[in-house]
Amino acid sequence: LIALGLLAASVALSSAAELKVGEDAPDFSMVGSDGKTYKLADFKGKWVCLFFYPLDFTFVCPTELVAFNKALGEFGDRETVVLTASTDSVFSHKGWCDSHAELGELKYLMIGDTNHQLSSAYEVLDCAKGITFRGVYLIDPQGVLRWVAVLYLGVGRNVDEVLRVLDALHALFVDLFVRA
Repeated sequence: LIALGLLAASVALSSAAELKVGEDAPDFSMVGSDGKTYKLADFKGKWVCLFFYPLDFTFVCPTELVAFNKALGEFGDRETVVLTASTDSVFSHKGWCDSHAELGELKYLMIGDTNHQLSSAYEVLDCAKGITFRGVYLIDPQGVLRWVAVLYLGVGRNVDEVLRVLDALHALFVDLFVRA
């Protein structure tokens, strides 16, 4: 589990903030188990794929987390950092990863959003249940939110579709910002 960065999260945002594609993604501050603090700005210059899942120790979530891990090389080829979050604690994440062989091999950061600030900022929290829907957010190298997909609890995601959208955004990004 050395390669797995377990993080706790806090978010700085105003209560009037509204999540919109094409605008700055909500900033966050994540304290890792190594004592380091990570912010969205730390990933500036790279794309960020932030995805939320409902709960640790469930049956659908491991397949998605493992699928993202298996595609990590493809995300890396696209200069994209993968982060995941749920409302479980980093201790729960660690216990879940330790109890599941494939989850124990995860190589991307996991965020424990126990105070629900991150999931609220990204408007993916099911307030009645205190857990997140299955949200995926693609953030460009300048910290601008470029794509959002939020699915109901029982509906899984297709990592290939996330990569397809990322490729489309890369092409658009090059046309709009690099060639301009």
